Amino acid sequence: MPRPGGCVCGCVPREADPRSRTEVGDDFVMTFETHYDAKRVMDVLGKRLGRFGLKLHPDKTRFIDFRPQRHGGMPSDCKAQSFDFLGFTHSWGKSRKGKNVVRQTTAKSRLARALVAVKDWCRKNRHRPILDQHAQLSSKLRGHYAYYGITGNMRQIGRYARQTMKTWRKWLERRTRSKVLTWDRFGAFLARHPLPKARIVHRYTDASEALL
Repeated sequence: MPRPGGCVCGCVPREADPRSRTEVGDDFVMTFETHYDAKRVMDVLGKRLGRFGLKLHPDKTRFIDFRPQRHGGMPSDCKAQSFDFLGFTHSWGKSRKGKNVVRQTTAKSRLARALVAVKDWCRKNRHRPILDQHAQLSSKLRGHYAYYGITGNMRQIGRYARQTMKTWRKWLERRTRSKVLTWDRFGAFLARHPLPKARIVHRYTDASEALL
């Protein structure tokens, strides 16, 4: 299978037929085996879209040298090797057998946004009944795992789970200033009201191709 060497993000009409394409809404990624092929498409893509009244977003369109090893160096018109797409950072990693595999992890900006949303929710709803809070936070965690719980992303979804737990403890403690919610007490509390643990929902590789 040829390895991808380019990435472009923007808008594309249905009639376009690139060599390889992943499309969601207005965002898409096209991959090419060689820099020459990617450059040819990049040079005419704007004109092609213009025929349909569309244009590439100047800030979101990027030409990336996405190869595990850059033999001969990186072309001057290419940007950094990794890129963010649909909430994931895509980069190269090694499988347990030493093979080059694409690693997808939660983008830092998306993780930060998700944690801010949890903090705001816990702060605004800290006086709601405990069972209601538990149900809502459990739903948020399961939803996060359902989207970001893919092979190779366990560390990032685990971080989201831990920070959600810490944030909940912080705002539960602020419900009343007369008592301190120690970690021991909070641990006993979680034993009665456990939050869903981080887990991989979507496994895209078999055991031999698992990421390190």
